[in-house]
Amino acid sequence: MPEKHLSGAVRPRGLGRAARTTAAVGVSLAALAAGATTLAGPAAARPGTAPAAAAPGCSTAYTIEQKLTTGTTWRMCWRYDSKAGLVLENISYQPKGEAKPIKVLNSARLGQIHVPYDDGKHEYYDLTGQDFAQELMELSPGECPGGTIKTVKVPDGDPRHPNVKGLCTTTRSRGHAYRMHDLFQSGRTYQQQGKDLLVYTVNQVGWYEYITEWRFQDDGTINMNVGATGSLSFEDYNAQDGRGWPIGKGARDYATSHSHNVFWRLDFGLDGSSKTKVEQYDSTVSAPAGREGPTARTTRTKIGKELAGDYKTYRWWRVVSATGKNKDGHARSYELVPGPTTKYPGRSFTKHDMYVTEYDKCELFASNNPTCATGHPKSVDKWVGGQALTHPVVWVNVGFHHIARDEDQQPMPVHWQGFSIAPRDVTAMNPLTPKELAWENGHWEWRS
Repeated sequence: MPEKHLSGAVRPRGLGRAARTTAAVGVSLAALAAGATTLAGPAAARPGTAPAAAAPGCSTAYTIEQKLTTGTTWRMCWRYDSKAGLVLENISYQPKGEAKPIKVLNSARLGQIHVPYDDGKHEYYDLTGQDFAQELMELSPGECPGGTIKTVKVPDGDPRHPNVKGLCTTTRSRGHAYRMHDLFQSGRTYQQQGKDLLVYTVNQVGWYEYITEWRFQDDGTINMNVGATGSLSFEDYNAQDGRGWPIGKGARDYATSHSHNVFWRLDFGLDGSSKTKVEQYDSTVSAPAGREGPTARTTRTKIGKELAGDYKTYRWWRVVSATGKNKDGHARSYELVPGPTTKYPGRSFTKHDMYVTEYDKCELFASNNPTCATGHPKSVDKWVGGQALTHPVVWVNVGFHHIARDEDQQPMPVHWQGFSIAPRDVTAMNPLTPKELAWENGHWEWRS
């Protein structure tokens, strides 16, 4: 992203933030030498102190639990990592009609924000190289309407201001969850307005501010988005990429074009087991034959080894529970639902839309990964080595090519990039089904 540049291509800390003390830097380097990132959160808490119904494995202070007005409850733990920022763990979903929570994810976190410039002169790794986590921003009550702003102790942050009111949890309406007019029986119109739990932070990197947003819908869908906002850097009005866009009056200032390649790391734990399975589905559509229309045939491929995958027309993946089934006897699963993306071909780790790797506790960042021992590959594409999958970890890459425009100043409107995971057979019916329609499951006949 456009940022202020210093020698060595290190971006400045945010305004008003003090430089880290020598002691703080020493702690950080020692932690990296030990192959770990510093954490703030439930690592210091004792399991079993959370509410009994949630049992998320963290203390009350680090538990997020929200029952939405439509009857669905989401539960999870949170902690704050010294590089990834907000990390969510032990995420469970309990719609109405389910006697207990259904675990979905062991952990969900950002895996990297990679920012190369079109002119080839600058390239950044915002999570592992630009103090992303240390620049957690204070949130005002107006930014978290109807919700709660939690205080975060920022690892390796400004020692004079270690605690930041920077984590918002609130609820939002999203419009229609469904609408159905029952023409044949009651004549009634069934409709439901959907509700979401929203969890987000804002982190500053130079001139940019990243909104890291997690939306947990009442129908079981989880939306993961990063929104870039803040300011364009006036020091980058010197485009040498041949395509920089003129900003301001006339043709004096040209903003340098660049890419934002955002990675997420998802460790599934469906029904409490990490031994999930991954499946790929591809459909082929035939040409029309005579008076008959085209036909479509869908095939399933079980992914037994590590994978570097790409979206294609009629292709999708799902992660399947190894232990749990819904009330119809179907294996629970979550489907990956892609968002708009511009794949950046300039680096090997950005050449694929998703990766599935076998779990390794040191593999935490998709590129410029600092947490493994010397000699271990530094990027996710190098971790796909044909190993059998017993505990798969899913990495999703979503790219955005930012060619600035006049409207990007000042301030810059948020541009979002992200994706979703949607429940597939997690419940036997729509989890928001009204009780009057609960009998209509599968092949049914008119009731007299």
